[in-house]
Amino acid sequence: MKKLSSLTIVLTLFVTLSAGAQTIGKLVSSKTHIKFFSTTPAENIEANNNTAVGVINKETGEVVYSVPMQGFEFDKALMQKHFNSDNFLDTQKFPKAKLIGKITNLDKVKFDTDGTYEASVIGEMTIKGITKPINEKGTVVVKGNTVEVQSKFNLTLADYGISFVKGKPSSNIAKTVEVTLYSELQPQ
Repeated sequence: MKKLSSLTIVLTLFVTLSAGAQTIGKLVSSKTHIKFFSTTPAENIEANNNTAVGVINKETGEVVYSVPMQGFEFDKALMQKHFNSDNFLDTQKFPKAKLIGKITNLDKVKFDTDGTYEASVIGEMTIKGITKPINEKGTVVVKGNTVEVQSKFNLTLADYGISFVKGKPSSNIAKTVEVTLYSELQPQ
């Protein structure tokens, strides 16, 4: 029940952030998967999160995603514990990451016509309380009323003040991680 009410609050926040846009132009995520992958000679680390939510305003190109950081799941419990600890991402103090941006080539993305479109997004990503500019590319696939957004990009951990777990050699954790986003959105 607690998860459902948190999701409702976050979704309400997105609607509020997108205020002023016509309801007909909003696409709301019904399913979002975010994966990060780190590879080093010592070990590979992968985590998956299916709790993120997002909104795209197809008329203005505004994009907003919120990612509950404790929603990342790891194969090894110890990795998950380190990830959430105050020595790494401190998810108690910084429970969410967020992306606020805009599709810069909106004229090339036909949200009302089935097809595959390349999209460019500029904006800001906030992780662990640190906000940095982003400029990334992705693919938008329109199939009837469903819009799929896919993107793969790299994040440098130090850019967001993410340090390595105390006592853990830096060779166990990559300095840059690969992030993959897959999101299905529906008209609101």
